Amino acid sequence: MDTRYIRQTRRRARGAVRPAAIAIVAVVAVLAAASWFLIIKPHQDLVDSEAGSHPSTPVQQGAAAPPPPANVAAMSINQLLSEARKAVNEQRLLAPAGNNAFEFYLKVLEKQPGNQVAADALRETFPVGASVAEQSINQRDFNDAQRQIDLLAKADPANYTLTILRSKLDAQRKLQDREQQQASDKEKAAQLAAQKAATDKAEADRQAAEAQQRAVAEQQQRAAQARLAQQQAADSSRQQQAAPTTAAAGDSGAAPGTHGPVLVRNVNPRYPTTAVRANQEGWVEVTFTITPEGNVDDVKVLDAEPRHVFDRAAVEAVSRWKYQPATQNGTPISAQDRRRIVFKLN
Repeated sequence: MDTRYIRQTRRRARGAVRPAAIAIVAVVAVLAAASWFLIIKPHQDLVDSEAGSHPSTPVQQGAAAPPPPANVAAMSINQLLSEARKAVNEQRLLAPAGNNAFEFYLKVLEKQPGNQVAADALRETFPVGASVAEQSINQRDFNDAQRQIDLLAKADPANYTLTILRSKLDAQRKLQDREQQQASDKEKAAQLAAQKAATDKAEADRQAAEAQQRAVAEQQQRAAQARLAQQQAADSSRQQQAAPTTAAAGDSGAAPGTHGPVLVRNVNPRYPTTAVRANQEGWVEVTFTITPEGNVDDVKVLDAEPRHVFDRAAVEAVSRWKYQPATQNGTPISAQDRRRIVFKLN
């Protein structure tokens, strides 16, 4: 047999098989697509609807939830299942309270403990509910997070995820308490610092005012003492000028070497600080004894105006005066004298 004929026959056979294989593959693909859309997908949707849906990712609670049914306790099992499916579709898995899928499914189990649809739905949606509760913890909505954890515990009390959620809730609460305490401590510290600054300023102002008052009082006291010294010096000068006249007048009847006491040194009185602050003036009239040594002794206040204000200052100053003593026939003797000490600010 001619081999060239055999090879040509085989090539023609392979060319005829290829279009047939392509056609078969296309038909299978079309049948598979039609089966998905016409049979498998509707069946899956039906199963999801009967089981209360099987969400696989955390859901966000709707911002505006519909009002809860009027009388949940009086609803039938089918009505409760219908409300539960509706809540799942609207992402109301655990919230709001009284109108969420978990509460409807739990109510079904309360009415019919062996209801498989509600039990399966709770079991399959538990991980999603745990994620929702964790989001509430992260958002620090602790009261609602506690309510959601309690709902999850009713659905599956032994699930270890509840322990994790409770631990995280407790940790977040403690963290918030610490943060609030730290904020409170900072606020109290700021208030104490402000109060201390105000107190320190008030104390500094008070000390400055007192220092100024003391300076003014001291200045007034020095001025009063200077004026008093001038007045005492003037009085002493007048007495010294009058002494020769007195001696001359008594020469006719007195023995030689006889004369009265002569003031040789006076001490200016200290102007009392209380009188300076009160802007008081006055005088003190004193009587005293001049000893044979020329010292002043036994100073007594005869009169004063005002009383008991300048007395002590006048007595202390006069007690320090120094005299040339009176003499009789050349012998020093005691003598009495009387003076008015004037205290004047201006």
